[in-house]
Amino acid sequence: MAEDKLDTIALFKAIAADPKRDNSAYHRAIAEARQAFEDAEIALGGPVKVRTKTKMKRSGEYTVKWTFKRLF
Repeated sequence: MAEDKLDTIALFKAIAADPKRDNSAYHRAIAEARQAFEDAEIALGGPVKVRTKTKMKRSGEYTVKWTFKRLF
């Protein structure tokens, strides 16, 4: 039983020492998406629906095209 406790402690120490993932690019993309929705609602004068088209370029870039239409 003591051996299990030592294994658990070693596991927790390894997890704590593991570097954290940088999510700043993800958070920036989500903020830009929210802003795009807000801008579209203002420009179109009400609720909108969105259609997306995605494409992976040969250079490794992932492109997303957003098309907004007024809902009503």
